[in-house]
Amino acid sequence: MDRLTPLADAFLEVEDVDPAVSLVIGSLAVFDGPAPRYDEFLALVDARLPLVPRYRQRLRTVPFDLAAPAWVADEHFDLHNHVLRAAVPRPGGPSEVAGLVAALMAPRMDRSRPLWESWVIEGLPDRQWAVLSRVHHCLADGVSGTDLYRLFLDLAPNTSPLVPAPAPCGREQTPTAFAALGLGELAGYPARVATAVGRLSRTPVRSANAVAHAARGLLDLSGAARPVHPSSLLGPIGADRRFTWVEVHMSEVADVRRRCGASVNDVALAAIAGGFRRLLLGRRESPDARTVRSLVPVSTRAKGDESVTDNQVSLLLPYLPVDVADPVERVHAVHRRLRRLRAHHEPEAGMSITSTAELGPFPLVSWGLRTAWRFPQHQVTTVTTNVPGPRVPLYCLGRPVRSMVPWVPIADHVRVGIAMLSYQDALAFGLTGDHESVPDLQVLADGIAESWSELAAR
Repeated sequence: MDRLTPLADAFLEVEDVDPAVSLVIGSLAVFDGPAPRYDEFLALVDARLPLVPRYRQRLRTVPFDLAAPAWVADEHFDLHNHVLRAAVPRPGGPSEVAGLVAALMAPRMDRSRPLWESWVIEGLPDRQWAVLSRVHHCLADGVSGTDLYRLFLDLAPNTSPLVPAPAPCGREQTPTAFAALGLGELAGYPARVATAVGRLSRTPVRSANAVAHAARGLLDLSGAARPVHPSSLLGPIGADRRFTWVEVHMSEVADVRRRCGASVNDVALAAIAGGFRRLLLGRRESPDARTVRSLVPVSTRAKGDESVTDNQVSLLLPYLPVDVADPVERVHAVHRRLRRLRAHHEPEAGMSITSTAELGPFPLVSWGLRTAWRFPQHQVTTVTTNVPGPRVPLYCLGRPVRSMVPWVPIADHVRVGIAMLSYQDALAFGLTGDHESVPDLQVLADGIAESWSELAAR
């Protein structure tokens, strides 16, 4: 039985603890040309559902948390509950688009159904239309979530004939049988631990190196227990959200990146640091060196696993150099900090934590997660995730994709989150903010754009 990993289950536990949080990730794909008819788009998705079997499955919990929730076939699946329509309010400009995205992304998903939605949005300026994709974070991470675009996107304008596939058949297990399976898995906990120890003992040198790297990373991560310096960026949040975005061209800073020996991600994080610096100064707060620590997700997927719909991520926890005024020096600072954290094996430490949790008895792991989320954290100020997107043009029913804009959820006193998604040469920064405490979200967006422009001018 395909069950949630402890990492994926953690995204559900956050919602169970905090009623203001929705752990839904997503993105907005904007198209040129007239919008297709609803039935035309519905038929396209219907024919391609076999490409994503998880989209016909819902989560089923086990009584008393004997085992992790499992993915089971939804016997009452109705595609009309997942392919929906909306329109941008007049006059249909960027602020109206951003407001609609925030309104559609903020609500939680119905856990009695498969955890995804595709909204066809009409009324965009310049005769454009869009598709807003919503997926619960327990189903996919950023990389596998982007791969789900194959549900309605093509590499060429012309699509092949589509024939809807029959729905999978099978009878749902009775509550007693389902609970018995969970109890059996709980009883198998000692055997799983023994098997894992046996695998380690067969490769002692490699295992010793892995343990040493994880230990070094855990020691480094332990330093992240130190709270960040207080600021208005961290505090209680409500259920409503604000949204805005910035698009830049990666080729604009190619020369700066080469001269600094940095990556695109280094430059992007440096621009974000510049944006936070401008936001803090605008609020008359000091951009202190210990004010903005970011959770930076790191994909642990092997090449070729992009289509596996699950979560395979670790993390880095760098301070963003908001105290540095010069944009090029910020790039150098980010590059040095990320290189140091990788050299200290922070990603390996994160992987070791999730791997160890998968071996533990689920009732204990679930209780620990739920308990941990009840205490507000003061160690992370924001989340900044970067997902490499398609570098080639994409199409839907012959209409070309003009841009892609990502959405990242916020939770646990983090009032601002930033997701980055590339498409061809464009890099889009999608900014999510708490509605009440971040009325100046556009100041952050303008600061990111300004920092990027300063680098391009160099």
